Amino acid sequence: MNKKTLFLVEVAIFAALAFLLDLVSNFIFSRIWPQGGSVSIAMVPVFLMAYRWGLKGGLTTGFLLGLLQVVSGTAWIGHPVQGFIDYFLAFTVVGFAGVFAKQVTEGYREGNKGRGAAYATIGMFIGSFLRFLCHYVSGIVFFGSENGQPVAIFSLTYNGTYMLASFVLCTAVLILLYSAASRVLIKNVHHAK
Repeated sequence: MNKKTLFLVEVAIFAALAFLLDLVSNFIFSRIWPQGGSVSIAMVPVFLMAYRWGLKGGLTTGFLLGLLQVVSGTAWIGHPVQGFIDYFLAFTVVGFAGVFAKQVTEGYREGNKGRGAAYATIGMFIGSFLRFLCHYVSGIVFFGSENGQPVAIFSLTYNGTYMLASFVLCTAVLILLYSAASRVLIKNVHHAK
């Protein structure tokens, strides 16, 4: 299988996995965050692609995850711009974790799990924070406050709670995956070496 075909297949598989993980978490947490958002490990497949293929893999997988949510009808869209920000942009920017793909791979390849985990965590923080910023801005512009709370504080609290928990959960899952199977995960990586 040539590299381009392998890339497309992996993006499709990991985006579908992320979508399924998101469906499960939305089912579980929909009562806590009724306007969307949930504590989820859906970003893990996006992070894995970001560390396997670099920015190209992460951004493409994240974009496809957002697209799957929209076309499946699971997205909550009140305005086209809000839909673009909350789904296409927010999930695409998760892929910016791929900025550290080389450092993550080198750390684990050299047997320095601490270095690999540190760079993976930094990348996941950047991706999660950029996603949070998208939801935060969307919350201020397109949603309102609740119980008289200022809209900026409400958006910060609403989006911050599930995004912080998702970041922590995704980081724990990904670090465990790399600790248990780093040789498999770094084998045949395709990011710029």
